[in-house]
Amino acid sequence: MENNLKNRREFLKEMSVFAGATTFLASIPWMKAFAGSDGSAAAPSDRVRIGVVGVGDRGRALLMNMQQIENVEIIAVCDNYEPNYKRAIELTGGKAKAFYDHREMLEMKDLDGVIVATPLHEHAHVVVDFLKAGIHVFCEKSMARTLEDSKWMVDVQKETGKILQIGHQRLFNPVYLNALDRVRAGEIGQITQVRAYWHRNSNWRRAVPSPELERKINWRLYTEYSAGLMTELASHQVQVANWFLDKIPTRVMGSGSICYWNDGREVYDHVALVYDYDNGVKCLYDSMIANKHYGLEEQIQGDKGTIEPEINRIYSENPPAAPGIRQLIHSIEKGIFETIPIGGASWVPETAVPYRGQIIAPYDNNDTFLQLVGYVQAIRNGKPWKNLLREGYHATVAALLGLQAMDTNQILEWPAEYVMEKDL
Repeated sequence: MENNLKNRREFLKEMSVFAGATTFLASIPWMKAFAGSDGSAAAPSDRVRIGVVGVGDRGRALLMNMQQIENVEIIAVCDNYEPNYKRAIELTGGKAKAFYDHREMLEMKDLDGVIVATPLHEHAHVVVDFLKAGIHVFCEKSMARTLEDSKWMVDVQKETGKILQIGHQRLFNPVYLNALDRVRAGEIGQITQVRAYWHRNSNWRRAVPSPELERKINWRLYTEYSAGLMTELASHQVQVANWFLDKIPTRVMGSGSICYWNDGREVYDHVALVYDYDNGVKCLYDSMIANKHYGLEEQIQGDKGTIEPEINRIYSENPPAAPGIRQLIHSIEKGIFETIPIGGASWVPETAVPYRGQIIAPYDNNDTFLQLVGYVQAIRNGKPWKNLLREGYHATVAALLGLQAMDTNQILEWPAEYVMEKDL
């Protein structure tokens, strides 16, 4: 543990330098959580006491990362599934109070904030209960299962003034932040399109010890509890598109299907969507879970270059000249194809440019840890970071609208009542 804390401290020192050098802090004020601090100078009076509701795979990861933040104590854990309940007690060495029902945590006088990592359909009422009890909340993405519940959460946050931070960790990722800085500096020119995809080869199904637990354990497969690929994966990447464009879509169209995993699930295993923005730019998105060859990526394309932050690469539209042998081969191919008429016109294959690009930024990218550091610092400041909730809210709205567009086979406009204005 001591070595981990030391490593985390060194990591935060690097982030402090990065934050201090960033030229656009006004648009990402949450980076101030790192400026001028390595996380080791908090006084005992600044101790932050946290509870965790939902200790499945993601909840466990968040809990363990939170334990690496100095002067933070996990004082309560909650899960209504017995194996997770027992695991939560083990992870905290039995020091945290354990509950089966989150409502029993609401009366804890020393609880500063909670992490909510329950199944999606439970987010809204759990978050609202804590906000109304005067407790700050970090809620794993996506916000909620429905548009109405998502707006309800935002409305209650406004009423209470408490922190509600949504778990979109790319907002804290130094590679993405550096990429955004370079985009805004004009390095790739005018953004013309965003392409994003997330491909896996897994059925998402988990082993069930008894039939009555099927929906509890495999909640991601049923529409009552989950929006499937849209809220689990697409919300991350549409958030990136919105962030880099500094806009939200005006409309969305798409198609979804169950094309491979015909096992009784209700959510799509393959989706493809087009998000339109008011400047004519489009975000093209697709996701599937029957082929993993291409993995995941967001491609921010401009007239002067392309940035792919997930693999930490930037490319110029005018890359350096290829080595001599490659130029020779290209010239031979070019000569061959240009002399063969096809359909009355010459044809030259326009394949992808064989250019590996350059590294965007040489930083570690433990963004899950960093977003929790940001949350803890917001608790110490007693107020939320400007525009951070807006990013998470609009990502959820975009994902849910995309699902509706696929379900109804319609082009859907973004409803005015689901626009959250920027904090000034």
